[in-house]
Amino acid sequence: MTDDELRWREIARAPAHDYRIFQSQRIRASHPHTGAEREFVGLHAPDWVNVIARTAAGEVVLIRQYRHGTAAVHVEIPGGMVDPGEDPLIAAQRELAEETGYQAARWLRLGVVSPNPAIMDNRLHMYLADGAALAGHPEFDEGEVVTTFTASLAEAYAMIRRGDIDHALVVAAFAHLAIAGPAGP
Repeated sequence: MTDDELRWREIARAPAHDYRIFQSQRIRASHPHTGAEREFVGLHAPDWVNVIARTAAGEVVLIRQYRHGTAAVHVEIPGGMVDPGEDPLIAAQRELAEETGYQAARWLRLGVVSPNPAIMDNRLHMYLADGAALAGHPEFDEGEVVTTFTASLAEAYAMIRRGDIDHALVVAAFAHLAIAGPAGP
């Protein structure tokens, strides 16, 4: 089937609730073959960024923080929301500095993915910050409690295999880095 034969026809889209970091939407659409109408829920969210920061020694900068969704502490990479009108690269640089105090002179785009296209309309922009070095102190927002550490790239991949790193969007960034090869894109 062609894309057009798979595409539901949107009849209406209306805001439902505003949750600060995303807004839910009611979406009414008709089936591409039968024309039967059905209601769906969508989430509108800003684009996100995440950063694999690699030091001159080849280590990657990792963070640990509590996540309310799973009620657990997770090992991740720095990242966050792209502010309205902000370029994703600028957001990535800002998030790295804010969450870790690290900065890097060389930035490479690893890729862009749809975090959950079944219900979300945003994109995740993934970057490699090569030659990252500690340049200051983290500047957390009031909702962040984060600790920073470094590990070899091999150890980061082992953490993924063991399930110590299980945030899907973090795993996606490391997958993009692995596809790019050891030197990066």
